[in-house]
Amino acid sequence: MDDRASWQASERDGLPRTVPAWLPYFWSRVLFPGGANRERESIRPFSVLLLLLVPAALIYPCLSFHLFEPDESRYAEIGREMLQRGEWVVPYLQSEPYLDKPPMLYWCIEASYLIFGVKVWAARLIPALAVHGCVLIVYFLGRRLIGERAAFWGALGLSLAPGWVSMGSLLTMDSLLTFWTTLALLGAYLAVRGERLQWGWWLAASAACGFGVLTKGPVAVVLLLPPLVLQRWLTKTDSRIGRAGMAAFALVVVGIALPWYAAMSLRAPAFARDFLWEHNVRRFLAPFAHEHGIWFYVPVVLTGLLPMTFWLVPFWRFLLGSDSRQAERRTVEFSYLLLAGGWCAFFFTLSQCKLPTYVMPAFPMLCLAVGHFLSRSRWSKSRLPSLVAAGAFAVLASAHYLVVPWYAAYRSPVGRPEALSRLCADKNTTVVCYPRNCDSAAFFLCRDDLHSYRSKSIEELRTLVREKPRTVILCTHRHSLLGLHQLLPPDVRIVEEEHLGLAPIPNVPPRAMKLLAKLMGETALGLCDIAVVEPGWAHPEWPTPPFIPLGVIPGAVEMSEDEP
Repeated sequence: MDDRASWQASERDGLPRTVPAWLPYFWSRVLFPGGANRERESIRPFSVLLLLLVPAALIYPCLSFHLFEPDESRYAEIGREMLQRGEWVVPYLQSEPYLDKPPMLYWCIEASYLIFGVKVWAARLIPALAVHGCVLIVYFLGRRLIGERAAFWGALGLSLAPGWVSMGSLLTMDSLLTFWTTLALLGAYLAVRGERLQWGWWLAASAACGFGVLTKGPVAVVLLLPPLVLQRWLTKTDSRIGRAGMAAFALVVVGIALPWYAAMSLRAPAFARDFLWEHNVRRFLAPFAHEHGIWFYVPVVLTGLLPMTFWLVPFWRFLLGSDSRQAERRTVEFSYLLLAGGWCAFFFTLSQCKLPTYVMPAFPMLCLAVGHFLSRSRWSKSRLPSLVAAGAFAVLASAHYLVVPWYAAYRSPVGRPEALSRLCADKNTTVVCYPRNCDSAAFFLCRDDLHSYRSKSIEELRTLVREKPRTVILCTHRHSLLGLHQLLPPDVRIVEEEHLGLAPIPNVPPRAMKLLAKLMGETALGLCDIAVVEPGWAHPEWPTPPFIPLGVIPGAVEMSEDEP
């Protein structure tokens, strides 16, 4: 007897006949027995107005602070270099093809630069619009699934979640990916909910998934299809997608994404292996970078979803409670929101490579689930959620308007622009980043010719500085300058040093400053020192010492490229 036959038998006598049928039975009869949501609440103008104003007030006036290293400056610089080249296929970073990510974010940044000019806020406008747009998607599509009031509380909670509105408005790819995956997850479920597949919603979800593939790769498909298929198996209520539906989905996704992937592979043959293997398969399966434990996303999600997390305990009581009236409020749509959000969090937990922003696709679904709970519990008649929302807005506004801009300026690699301008603005001067890129400096200087040398390529750097009459080295590790004193050729001297230590904060005592230095670091983010080196042949008066091979230098400083 197959699962569907066992399900039908359980409908007759109340119990499933096979072990695989027990999970759908428990899911639909015990956890979520409420059936499909039948509420058809109309849009409230006040809700729309609030969801337009609250995120706008928190995001758009606060886009001009200094770029954070390394992601924000990297993506801003890639967009600038593509615009400078008139390039729309191959992303470039320091005049070299950048093969790590697809181009959707770069295209959007490039278009923003074309309209508004090359400015920091113009680059950040793209994730800001994605963050705000996702809030509106949660409200308008969520209303069709769980009702207007539930969707409003979910969208408002998302607007006030620091893991979304603060982290998401930074210049990373994850907010744009989340915009597409949220549209795909909600649109696809609207398509399959009911007796027949709704082709309009299905094609819209397929297109959103295709744009997600153009944003960050195949992960967009992985985040959409498993919860959709699993939900249908667990509930047995949704319409079949069928071969025609899956064929249409594949054609739309491939039709949107394939042209660029093919063009990129022709222009840069190494792209297919570097991106698809190194930055998708290997980063997921093996410790590639940013390795963290299995519980890494627990505090990220709990903190990132504040103030919604305040209702975690009553939410779990609502989810697991045995009261029949409470159980009837746990609908099929509610189960899908939890399944989709849980799958996103679980998938990124399995990955060996973890960053806080990766889990952002789970936030909209989980906020909608909490909004469903708030609208169907005693909290719907309480003033406490409104008071908590007002307090969260005040805290976030203080952080966005005051704390983040101050911190970004205080720790920025270009927080002391006079030093960079004096030493690096002349494009005839060779500028080197060692041992990592400093893309904030490249963006500030509008230079796409900054050479980068890793610790393992120190011999190449030694050769370069001997050949150039003057080289400026941007030391991006706290031990880089000490290492240069040991590792540079003996006929090359450091003629000038600029230490980018953090200035004392007014009215903060020295002991407190030492504590802050331990917490924040002692130098700017991504740029610790600047060294100007010149070879002996440019100064005939210098004595010429013998050249010492690198391998015999005693006590040379070893630096990890991943260590801050």
